[in-house]
Amino acid sequence: MLKVNEIFKSIQGESTYAGMPCTFIRLAGCNLRCTYCDTNYAYYHGRELSDEEIILKVEGYGVKLVEFTGGEPLLQEETPPLIKTLLDRGYSVLIETNGSVCIGCLDKRVTVIMDMKTPGSGMSERMNFKNFEFLKGTDEIKFVLMDEADYIWAKEIIKRYNLTEKFNNILMSPAYGILQPKDLASWILRDNLSVRLQLQIHKYVWAPHEDEGV
Repeated sequence: MLKVNEIFKSIQGESTYAGMPCTFIRLAGCNLRCTYCDTNYAYYHGRELSDEEIILKVEGYGVKLVEFTGGEPLLQEETPPLIKTLLDRGYSVLIETNGSVCIGCLDKRVTVIMDMKTPGSGMSERMNFKNFEFLKGTDEIKFVLMDEADYIWAKEIIKRYNLTEKFNNILMSPAYGILQPKDLASWILRDNLSVRLQLQIHKYVWAPHEDEGV
């Protein structure tokens, strides 16, 4: 059984899969409290569903791309086995995890999107940098930035751990409504930083108060 906040189909708004139809499994519970969090409704609220109930819902949407998100999906020990089941059934599976929980338990076929928390989030000291050792070159590392100080911090982490040499996709995203995308773009261009500027396109398709999909 997993405590599920919601399951829905929408356009993938982030990562290199942005723009693609995707079924989202949002699990309840999170061990962090980021200042810019836009899904705090998932901290506590959810209902217990069996694997088969979840899979039936996913199958009903008819989309082969599935993302586990939260909250923090790896707080529930039943998450990795369900991911494996979906992979075995031919689904492409993504998991967005907050960088504080060990990812070593995950099936290597899953695409990990690891959201490294910056100082502006208030949670940077909770990051588990050993997770870099478990990531594949095709996995993705995301930094959500609130200001230039966050950008400088992220740039130093990238350099310290040689991330652009080890991983294909390093993402930088402006915190929606806080940092202007053009400012982040100008810093990346100024420094010739080999990262991908990422916008949360679902927030431009749907207003923040609207349902994002079906």
